[in-house]
Amino acid sequence: MAMINLQEIKEKVFSSGQIESEELEKLLNYRQEGKIDFKLIDIREMYEYSDRSIDGTDLLYPTTLFHKYIDDLNAIKDENIILYCRTGNRTGQVLRILKTMGFKNIAHLTYGIVSYQGKTSKNAKIPEKKEN
Repeated sequence: MAMINLQEIKEKVFSSGQIESEELEKLLNYRQEGKIDFKLIDIREMYEYSDRSIDGTDLLYPTTLFHKYIDDLNAIKDENIILYCRTGNRTGQVLRILKTMGFKNIAHLTYGIVSYQGKTSKNAKIPEKKEN
């Protein structure tokens, strides 16, 4: 597989609205190096997050409570956002809704956490909202 640089990944991901496991792993590494910033948001339920979550998850906005987080999301509307759920179904639906609301730099983990090959944790601490 050819090496793909940060700019190529970023353009592909945010123009298509989809990110594959390997690309997310690379973006998480680039973020650790300070080369890109984005919010990684899990939209599964709390019990699913506790069972297994992607290391580096910034926010947990369960789909059943998603309406309560619209103001929080609007506050980061212009940032790069990556959503994930179990298989990509829920995030695909949420992605379409957020795009109609004007979100541009947003993507979802195409096949969800079940396809993710990177570092995950069981019983990870629930991410808390970070104030700017």
